[in-house]
Amino acid sequence: MEYEQLRKEFTIEVPEFFNFGHDVIDRLAETARNRLAMIWVGENGRSRSLTFRDMKIFSNQVANILSKHDLAPGDRVLLLMPRLPEWWFAVLGLIKRGIVFVPSAVSLTSKDLEYRCNKGEIKAIITSSANASKVDAIRDAIPTVEKFFLVGEPQQGWLDFTAEMAGASRDLVRLGDQSPTRADDPMLIYFTSGTTAHPKIVMHRHSYALAHRVTAQLWHDLGPGDIHWTITDTGWAKTAWGALFGQWLVGATIFIYDYSGPFVARDILKLLEEHGVTTFCAPPTAYRMLILEDLRHYDLAELRHCVSAGEPLNPEVIDVWKRGTGLQIYEGYGQTETVVIIATLPGMQVKPGAMGRPLPPYEVEVLRHDLTLAGIGEEGDVGVKIKPVRPPGIFDGYVDADEINAEAFVGDWYLTGDRAYKDEDGYYWFVGRRDDVIKSSGYRIGPFEVESALLEHPAVVEAAVIGIPDELRGQRVKAFVILGGAHEPSDALARELQEHVRKVTAPYKAPREIEFVRELPKTISGKIRRVELRDAELRKLRGPQG
Repeated sequence: MEYEQLRKEFTIEVPEFFNFGHDVIDRLAETARNRLAMIWVGENGRSRSLTFRDMKIFSNQVANILSKHDLAPGDRVLLLMPRLPEWWFAVLGLIKRGIVFVPSAVSLTSKDLEYRCNKGEIKAIITSSANASKVDAIRDAIPTVEKFFLVGEPQQGWLDFTAEMAGASRDLVRLGDQSPTRADDPMLIYFTSGTTAHPKIVMHRHSYALAHRVTAQLWHDLGPGDIHWTITDTGWAKTAWGALFGQWLVGATIFIYDYSGPFVARDILKLLEEHGVTTFCAPPTAYRMLILEDLRHYDLAELRHCVSAGEPLNPEVIDVWKRGTGLQIYEGYGQTETVVIIATLPGMQVKPGAMGRPLPPYEVEVLRHDLTLAGIGEEGDVGVKIKPVRPPGIFDGYVDADEINAEAFVGDWYLTGDRAYKDEDGYYWFVGRRDDVIKSSGYRIGPFEVESALLEHPAVVEAAVIGIPDELRGQRVKAFVILGGAHEPSDALARELQEHVRKVTAPYKAPREIEFVRELPKTISGKIRRVELRDAELRKLRGPQG
């Protein structure tokens, strides 16, 4: 279908009542009960194949467990698990009961979890054995949490999730006082990193699941016969994008590989080959590592469509991938706050490095500060029109953050905080984050979080953190540090600070470079001007001719 025709004809119908667990999974369990919903592979060679009927049964059991332990619609449950099938069972069971689920990355520290539990008023936690100690360390500091469920080896003080499942009915126990979920009821919360504050709360409604039809059907080009693999962590919004809602909306099979060690390109390519994956989504960092292998040594005949998002993909990677596989990589753009809203679709002209064109039903523009439309080639703010009707899949606003919402929602627009420009063919080109968020190896890293961690070290008086270009990671974290007292700059101290950040926040947030400085550029009001630091780094990278 031509792009202009697609924009006119593609719509997302949102009924008054909708529940992804009941209306999608349970329905598929009836109409396609033996169709594979998931192929799961673990590091140790274990594998599981789960049908839509399996998903219905296991999610029913989870829903019954939740009711047994007095968790009710509207309560919030934090999920902290690697890529285990139980994560999906839990998500579907929570959705069925109208309980809000809060995915969290397993790399989070106890301090990160404490903030999320208290800020999000979390009532229960479902986690795995490897993460239990992080929660145990903060039990006294998270008073709202009443129930603690553990997937894995039983431990004292935890409810045994496996035993609970074994004792739960496979049929959903209907609760007399539970009404059907409305499409506009809360369903999901993400904590997303910002620049000048702690992570913000992004809440999505049940209609968000329906909106991911645009992600799966249009961008991923999926249908019932496909096996789709999105490389993602269960704590990332990318799981909602590529391993949950849209894929199962169109009846496709999702492929999940649970690995805890470093990314090994050979393993990924072997799995693509062995399991006949047909469509594939990976962050640019993954593609940059995959093309270092000899792609001709792998039989990827079943693979027919590849996409990428997270940050722009450099043209060289796209070219090498195409020469090695015969396949184009189609880029897309969206946020934790949205579904995919800009992309290059099959059949469209591919412009390497461009995000693509706006997808229906979203009206996306590049805006000047006065909200007028920017001209061709003119940089501006990426905005999504939300009035007179807010399209499904666009969040309502950050929870309990009126000041931030006042900046994000202006006039008829939601301003994404990203900067871009539009070319003469209507393609959008990403320029950078307005709010300084660093995108490294698919992670969103808020400078404030890293700076706060550095300031906890007794040697540090002040710190500023920026992202600088990195061929492999997209960006790498660099910190500028002012020392206090008798502390002197040294390589040993730099390594000590890096290790300190790894322990206080998460390993991926640790700065790869630390520069000791005597002062930092600031505004009149005392705010650090990270833009000056970034500009200086770019000048260094360009050299004397830049």
